[in-house]
Amino acid sequence: MDKSEDLMVIIRHAPHNSNWLREGLDAALVAAAFGQSVRLLFMGQGALALCKEQQAGAPGQKATLPTIDMLEMYEIDQLNVPDQTLEELNIPLASLVNGVTPLSESQVKALFSQPRLIFNF
Repeated sequence: MDKSEDLMVIIRHAPHNSNWLREGLDAALVAAAFGQSVRLLFMGQGALALCKEQQAGAPGQKATLPTIDMLEMYEIDQLNVPDQTLEELNIPLASLVNGVTPLSESQVKALFSQPRLIFNF
């Protein structure tokens, strides 16, 4: 499959505010399991899912960090976050899991200008 036709999953929700984050990660894992090239873009509160120091949510709610850690097993190695998001949330790059690539505003715009499937969570 042409790289310009990969799947981009956008995660915009914090880890414990709703099921949107888990649904987005599940969609990415299913697509990767079927051989789709997957890129994850964490925007806004979704970037909090990439923080190394995460706690489990409310009782019965699973932590998302184990899922983030296993993405590489599914060959999902494109974890991106806009520089602007890190600045707005005051998150230093060193506090994020390994493998996260910060993107400039122009790089984010370029992602949206390429033909691809986009799922927004």
